[in-house]
Amino acid sequence: MEEKTMRLDKYLKVSRLIKRRTVANEAADAGRITVNDKVAKASTKVRVGDVIAIAFGNKEVRAQVTDIRDTTKKDEAKELFKYV
Repeated sequence: MEEKTMRLDKYLKVSRLIKRRTVANEAADAGRITVNDKVAKASTKVRVGDVIAIAFGNKEVRAQVTDIRDTTKKDEAKELFKYV
């Protein structure tokens, strides 16, 4: 089975970690998102097991990718990651 990857901005939107892709893009461009402790661009590919950290103001949200899907229902979105 091939390993699934997805663009960071799309993953953040599908997983509802960030509600809109444009907002995800702006956060990435501003250097506020890291994947596995490296500053990530919106086009960075994420895969299962990666740890995404997003700086919101003075707090940081860290989440580990547990699944990658192209679309998801709102109540299933939280199955795509777990907070770490």
